[in-house]
Amino acid sequence: MEVIFMGTGTSQGVPMIACHCAVCTSSDPRNQRTRASIHVVMDGLHIQVDAAPEFRLQCLREQVEQLDVFILTHGHNDHITGMDDLRRFCDLHGGTALTVYSTNEGMSRVLAMFPYAIAERPVAKGYAAFKLVDMPPVLEFPQGTIHSTLLPHGGINTLGLVFREKSSGRKFAYYSDCKRIPREAVALATGAEVVVLDGLRVEPHPTHMNIEEACAAAAEIGAPTTYLTHLTHGVEHETWNQKLPAGIQLAHDGLRLTL
Repeated sequence: MEVIFMGTGTSQGVPMIACHCAVCTSSDPRNQRTRASIHVVMDGLHIQVDAAPEFRLQCLREQVEQLDVFILTHGHNDHITGMDDLRRFCDLHGGTALTVYSTNEGMSRVLAMFPYAIAERPVAKGYAAFKLVDMPPVLEFPQGTIHSTLLPHGGINTLGLVFREKSSGRKFAYYSDCKRIPREAVALATGAEVVVLDGLRVEPHPTHMNIEEACAAAAEIGAPTTYLTHLTHGVEHETWNQKLPAGIQLAHDGLRLTL
């Protein structure tokens, strides 16, 4: 299984507009964060989770040229805005609609933002078309499975996802944009080789886990390796990588994992 961190930043991105702090002006490329999403490849099946405002640029940078499954964790702007650029993958699929798996909230947001794209086929070549499907507890493919669980994120729930590749048996969990990890989600992620958690910033936040809360959740899940994502400009990469407990690291844009 391969995991590509397309983006690891919070909703404003890093550098942030009109900010001259040490992180926003850093020359370390790991401090330059586009909005958060990942691309997972299980035995040749390409799964994109969320589409950030920079989705097109992320695909070009990471040379992502195939997309078979799209999952929208929730309908917030920094995760949905790039969906219009999925149009290219509709073309590559022969001009058919791309299935979009999400929550009821996520599907409602897609319908509100892209009403022209809810169709079996694009209205014309080069346009997007989406088939909206409620994300089930388990998606099964010949290449492996994707389990889903609901995570609290302010007034909505976001999808937490656990991937298991059939050929290798490897397990990977992605829990971004959440305030806590419920017991069911902890149990679902137990046994994963790698877990990714929301670790927004140092200070507490009403709808995201901060670094302290993310580290506590990582200890409860007990994975050998945990990465924190959805990071603000208050988190300097190298400084915090040295502070974090053993087995916990900060993710960065372009990071690639092979499990």
